[in-house]
Amino acid sequence: MKDPLSIYAPVNRTRMLVIAGLLITVIAAVDWWATHYISLGFLYLFPIIIVGGFLPRTWIVGVALLCAVLQEAFSNLPENEAVIRLLFSSAGFVGTGLFISEMVRNRRIVLTHAEELEDQVRMRQDAEQQLRSLVESSPAAIVTIDSDGKVLLANEAAQQLLAPGGAPLQGQPVRSYLPALQTVLKSQPSRAFRTTLQCTGQRSDREVFLAGVWFSTYATISGPRLAAIIVDLSEDLRNREELSLDHLLKNTRILMSTVAHEIRNLSGAVLVVHKNLSRIKELETNEDFRALGSLIQSLERMSALELGSTPAQNGEVVELTSVLDELRILIETTYHESEINVQWDLQGRLPLVWADRYGLVQVFLNLAKNSQRAMMSSETKRLRIAAHEEKGKVVIRFEDTGIGIASPENLFRPFQRGAESSGLGLYVSRAIMRSFGGELAYEPISQGCCFAVVLPLHVVAEEAVNA
Repeated sequence: MKDPLSIYAPVNRTRMLVIAGLLITVIAAVDWWATHYISLGFLYLFPIIIVGGFLPRTWIVGVALLCAVLQEAFSNLPENEAVIRLLFSSAGFVGTGLFISEMVRNRRIVLTHAEELEDQVRMRQDAEQQLRSLVESSPAAIVTIDSDGKVLLANEAAQQLLAPGGAPLQGQPVRSYLPALQTVLKSQPSRAFRTTLQCTGQRSDREVFLAGVWFSTYATISGPRLAAIIVDLSEDLRNREELSLDHLLKNTRILMSTVAHEIRNLSGAVLVVHKNLSRIKELETNEDFRALGSLIQSLERMSALELGSTPAQNGEVVELTSVLDELRILIETTYHESEINVQWDLQGRLPLVWADRYGLVQVFLNLAKNSQRAMMSSETKRLRIAAHEEKGKVVIRFEDTGIGIASPENLFRPFQRGAESSGLGLYVSRAIMRSFGGELAYEPISQGCCFAVVLPLHVVAEEAVNA
């Protein structure tokens, strides 16, 4: 049914006011003509009802008083009651006009609120639709769980991860797939809680996998809920372990080659002494002396079994800026906790270098940790990491304000007395650097300590390999 108040729409304002004016004129003329027969003053209510929906209140009062005056002017009623009739008719006309004005104003407010609610509902529906599309198209599994531990919602990725080819997840207990989430929901019933965890999951076919879960709990009228994003980390775990084994074997080969090199140097010196002693005739027939010679030859053969590899085999093209960014992420938190200021002085565009990325990170971490330990008792704690291209190489310097190096000549010797851990850090770090054609060197400074990591450029390394 059509709304009767729709005539008060703003687009009808001019037309309706003209009609109201014409009505007042017509009613006044007819009332004047019919003065001796009947009073038509009550008809002024109709134009007042019209103008009440469009004019301000002061104007409505003015129109109402005008209509009351016109009614009394053309009335044939006794004049001794004119004032009373004028007051009552004025009150009636003014009240009618103001009532219509208030009713229309309230209606407009209601319509405005209704439009706002419709807009909010429409935007909420759009947001829900976008969220639903985002959840359904997400490559990560997303589920929501109720207070009883049953799955309320699950996207297609969750279905494929937890129950591929099985029954829908909705309504199933989550403990069948991820018992840890059931435990979290039961242990955090009264407050919002958000964190991440890694746990063991199980698919519907009993296959076990490593799950990475980002989840949060929240409260609803029906009780606590849990929303979780789940990813399968099994492949990442396998890749990480394989990569770790590969780097372990590579670093072991580097260390064994370095040790073999040291053995070869020692056995060479011992061999010279043995040859000199063999000139003594009394020792020619000595069985122990001959056994010593055999032992030296065995050591030489062992040292000859160096797990030899060339820089070309051990290295690859490395984008050094990304390695330094990774180092920044690895050390800045612990350095901040130790109240150590880290200054980065990096060349704007560093060229590509030839190195082993994983080995390079290990060397950088070892130098950074050494600097951290050296500055624990220093008043000024500052580590400056600078990287610049110098004479066809890239040099990365680690300069700290620590206690310094007492005996630089013994720096790169293994098993140093007083060294942290096994005393192999710098020894192994330099071996790693040399394995792909780089170098690790100590640079003396007036205060603190400075180590320089020297890396060949990618172009230079390629030219050396091709030559």
